Amino acid sequence: MAEPTTSRAPEPVGAYPYTRRVGNLLFLSGVGPRQRGQRGIPGVEVDEDGNILQYDFESQCHAVFQNVRYILEEAGAAWDDLVDVTVFLTNMKDDFPTYNRLYAQYFATAQPCRTTIEINALPTPIAIELKCIAALRA
Repeated sequence: MAEPTTSRAPEPVGAYPYTRRVGNLLFLSGVGPRQRGQRGIPGVEVDEDGNILQYDFESQCHAVFQNVRYILEEAGAAWDDLVDVTVFLTNMKDDFPTYNRLYAQYFATAQPCRTTIEINALPTPIAIELKCIAALRA
């Protein structure tokens, strides 16, 4: 699926689409907290070499959830259509409590399956990325 020219989602950082539909399933590529048209990442402060000096994880969570919402809406899906969410965190020990609290708020009615994995790094200086699957209604 080609990215809409009026997309509110951030530009992909690689050669991939944000969504791919197979039957009634909509697969989302990894979605981070970057914002469309901006070089900076919400809540992230980096030095001149691109090393992370500090980050506001809660800001990143809000931004990534909003980006998932944008991508779903542009593909004709809704938040409640999510059936599976895989979350990648770069600091499980420090960030999981905040993530879990915000996840419970954002997914109070939608209850997709969820897997949370800690990884060493993501392609850009972000602390969270979501990989999602939605079931589209006929």
